[in-house]
Amino acid sequence: MGGAAAEPSAPDDETVFIEPRWPIALALASFIAITVVLRIVEPEREALGPEWLVPSIEIGLLIALIAANPAHVVGRARWLRPLAITLTVLLAVVAMVANVILITDLVKGSKVTQSATSLLASGAIIWLGNALIFGLLYWELDSGGPLARYRREREHPDFAFSQQLNPELAPEGWRPVYVDYLILGITTSTAFSPTDVMPMTPWAKLMMAVQSLVSLTVIGLVIARAVNAFT
Repeated sequence: MGGAAAEPSAPDDETVFIEPRWPIALALASFIAITVVLRIVEPEREALGPEWLVPSIEIGLLIALIAANPAHVVGRARWLRPLAITLTVLLAVVAMVANVILITDLVKGSKVTQSATSLLASGAIIWLGNALIFGLLYWELDSGGPLARYRREREHPDFAFSQQLNPELAPEGWRPVYVDYLILGITTSTAFSPTDVMPMTPWAKLMMAVQSLVSLTVIGLVIARAVNAFT
């Protein structure tokens, strides 16, 4: 590790620009707004814990992600990334527990499952949260995170994007940003399998498998029950 670094590895006081955080803030803020609106419109929709629990975690995650501005990645934001990952994992656990609760209600036949609109609202929130949360996890964990990808600290990525497999399709120095991982989360929740992004490491493959299973149960069971409720 001798010599001056040719790659951008800023000293403690240097400001570097990696990628904007507004797409993350917009996605999370939209999801929070949808959650609140559905809680008002469909008050009987199944909720996990007190009404303030999930929105509080979401708002905390939003603040942590915005505070960890990649333009000040060294020093101040170093402790914010573990916090953001912890909050994101917590939201993933909440989403999976909510999925289990919804499946249990479908089997037992609770009041919420008798209403097609409430049932579809619950399923839509779980599906959307599944795509958004796993997209955030992929973005935070792939190749060591945004800063590690910027510095190209790892030789091999955890997810191989089309632009990495075929460098001639992208500008020189291309690297994935949050929007790429958001699309990865959406396509995994929709297709239940890799599409244009290949998982290369065991944790990436297992995480995509978990996301696919959660999405499959939501889409399959909720839609089937909602059709019966409509009829």
